[in-house]
Amino acid sequence: MTLKKLLMLTCVCLALAACGGVDPNSPLGKRQALFKEMLKVSEDLGGMLRGRIPYDEAGFVSGAAELNRLSREPWQHFPSVADDERSKASPEVWQRQEQFQKMARDLEQATAALVLVTTASPLRRSALEPAVQAVEDSCEACHKAFRAY
Repeated sequence: MTLKKLLMLTCVCLALAACGGVDPNSPLGKRQALFKEMLKVSEDLGGMLRGRIPYDEAGFVSGAAELNRLSREPWQHFPSVADDERSKASPEVWQRQEQFQKMARDLEQATAALVLVTTASPLRRSALEPAVQAVEDSCEACHKAFRAY
């Protein structure tokens, strides 16, 4: 392959790659970033309880607080009408706003309950496990209802 063809192919690939990104400052970009953060924190908490990563009580407490804070953030980045066809949110988000908002509040309540459980010292696995499961169940229920796979 000649240098000219290789250079042209490289330019085409770079141009196509640039077209596929999501603007991190757009509502879609902001909520995607928040949901990724929430997933990471939630996976760490679940991982501690399930033995996938070492249990760290202080890390668990701070993770629960961080998840609680994050659980209140993404909803402000859902505009009143669908904003981007690349969104993984189904059209149901905008058609069934009342149900969507209820499920958002359910998640917020579940994360607040998790934080409450972490205030009882010493932390007990028997209290932490159902609280983490409630958060995971809340996420899953919303995904089933409102995420386009």
